[in-house]
Amino acid sequence: MRRTFVAATRVATVVVSGLAFSAIIGAGVSHADTQDCSISRDAFGASAACHDTGAPPGREYVLITECWGFHVTATVPFLAVGPYTSSSRSFVPTGQASGNCGSSWGQPTSTLGVVTGAHVEIYRQ
Repeated sequence: MRRTFVAATRVATVVVSGLAFSAIIGAGVSHADTQDCSISRDAFGASAACHDTGAPPGREYVLITECWGFHVTATVPFLAVGPYTSSSRSFVPTGQASGNCGSSWGQPTSTLGVVTGAHVEIYRQ
């Protein structure tokens, strides 16, 4: 049993390390299509800064961080390895937000992964 656990741990470490390397290589700045926002990301987090001064009153945005790693699911076996998303709190069109793949607004969580992408969506129109 111990040998199986050690082998599984080594495989998981290699997979996460490879994903972190590819996420770092793919890091950069991109612009959201529907908003005037700039997004930057690396293997450990993403951030968005928006300056949409022409947005209608009451509009809010949310940063969606795309992740790959360990996460909790609603179905058995409750813990899975693969893609998942994480969202930030909503923010105003002239604000900013940040997110990562290992926490949920500072609350304890059972996710651990690397950032593979990020984008901004309209949360409230």
